[in-house]
Amino acid sequence: MNFKHHIILASSSPRRQYLMREAGFDFTVEKPEADETFPAEMPVEQVAKYLALKKAELFRRNIQHEIVVTADTVVILEGKILNKPLDRNEAIDMLSALSGKTHRVMTGVCILSAAKETSFDDTTQVTFKKLSQAEIEFYVDHYKPYDKAGAYGAQDFIGMIAIEKISGSYFNVMGLPIHKVYTHLINW
Repeated sequence: MNFKHHIILASSSPRRQYLMREAGFDFTVEKPEADETFPAEMPVEQVAKYLALKKAELFRRNIQHEIVVTADTVVILEGKILNKPLDRNEAIDMLSALSGKTHRVMTGVCILSAAKETSFDDTTQVTFKKLSQAEIEFYVDHYKPYDKAGAYGAQDFIGMIAIEKISGSYFNVMGLPIHKVYTHLINW
């Protein structure tokens, strides 16, 4: 795609990189070394966008002619955020909690240039079937979902066998509401 600005995708997520490439964008990758903590009293619906903005701040001073895209994805189950699991046991616990229930996936995005800034989020409802312990352990042991919010990737084995219903963007569940990012970038 012929896009007139240099884009920096501030994310080490292979899924976000894949989605940006498939949407036709050329970009370079720079991983933000951001602290991903947020105020404990912050409503869970604000966390993803807050973290995307926090990542963008790391680039603000050095922006010249490029556009920086940052994002953060959170999984929300029963009003609680399920972050990236720290270890096997936590991943198993998260997937066990998601089993047979509906949860929300929220991705916050910030697009920043020297001239302007915009931020937005997207929410997708995801319903999992009831998972067996063997399915959960197989997934954790073979797919090592330690870099994924809620301990799963929709494009992986567990997404293929567990997701019964999605209301909203599938790509948002993968980590980037590319339809919204595309619209913002082509109108920049």
